[in-house]
Amino acid sequence: MRSPVLTLVASLALLSAPVFAAPMTYKLDPGHTQVRFCWNHFGFSNPCANMNTIRGTLVYDPQDPARSSVTVSMPMSGLDTHVPALDSHLKEADFFNAAKFPVITYRSTRVIPGHDGNLTIEGDLTAHGVTREVTLHAHLNKIGEQAMLQRPAIGFNATAEIQRSDFGVGAYVPMVSNAVHISITVEADGPKPAPMAKH
Repeated sequence: MRSPVLTLVASLALLSAPVFAAPMTYKLDPGHTQVRFCWNHFGFSNPCANMNTIRGTLVYDPQDPARSSVTVSMPMSGLDTHVPALDSHLKEADFFNAAKFPVITYRSTRVIPGHDGNLTIEGDLTAHGVTREVTLHAHLNKIGEQAMLQRPAIGFNATAEIQRSDFGVGAYVPMVSNAVHISITVEADGPKPAPMAKH
């Protein structure tokens, strides 16, 4: 027969053991995820374009954010400057050559946690058939339940800057700026919890 003292000690040990939440995989919500990039046009204006119909997966570990990752796919068909003629021009061969390179991708290679929900995300951006390392400066907005969907959700904002000529998209530099400023807002949904069994 097991000693009551040993049973009590074992129970206390279980209660005092740390509880680690497993990393959760989220799918990007394309309706609430936006990648926006802006450039300077001959010094007069700073137009911007959106990448729509974004797809991707985000893995986040709240106990160890360094184990997190993100993979994103952005079809060139989703490019939207709100100017149809400019949309068509940017997809032509002197810019993105969308017929030959129809998708832009980003895959993280390292996540460095900071303070107050800030993260540095290093990863590979592939555009126009060229892959370069790009660093995102991200901030965790919120993690919790999405009340309308009744499922886990997570949200981030992030920024980055690239030189478009690094990707072979250097037409009209320097009149049209080489530097491109990127701002990102992401909302992603986790799996819906399984219904509790009835007893």
